[in-house]
Amino acid sequence: MGYWDLQEGKDCVEKTWITTKLGTALGLVGSAYHIVAFQPDSAIQAVQRATNGTVTMAALGAIFGMTTCLAAQARDAPDDPVNYFIGGCASGVFLGARSDSQCNDRHDGMYWAGDTGHVHQGGQDGGLEISGTTEDVNSLRLYINMYIT
Repeated sequence: MGYWDLQEGKDCVEKTWITTKLGTALGLVGSAYHIVAFQPDSAIQAVQRATNGTVTMAALGAIFGMTTCLAAQARDAPDDPVNYFIGGCASGVFLGARSDSQCNDRHDGMYWAGDTGHVHQGGQDGGLEISGTTEDVNSLRLYINMYIT
């Protein structure tokens, strides 16, 4: 069963598990590319990089999945894209705090992650599926322009 097969605001543990697995997979792939692109000095350093990237992405997935589901329950609005904005904001705050940077990075991470989740859920609600065709890309542009204005 996939993420979109489960009802919004229900089965929070299963939804969180799915987003955690997805985050872990993305973290492993991203870490592999990072290790190939920037050769580490030792095997220990390679393991540290892989672990750091994978655990961070797994945590982002877990935070996003749980926050989105709990927001849907608490707000009693399971199909509202704002739940995804809230989940994205929570993930962005974690990512900004993880970067050990100034407050600006935390704010930017929170905003962009939240906005991405919100736009993605809005596209899902509208039946928008991106397959790479010109028609789909134009539909996405139209949706984003309607969202911005």
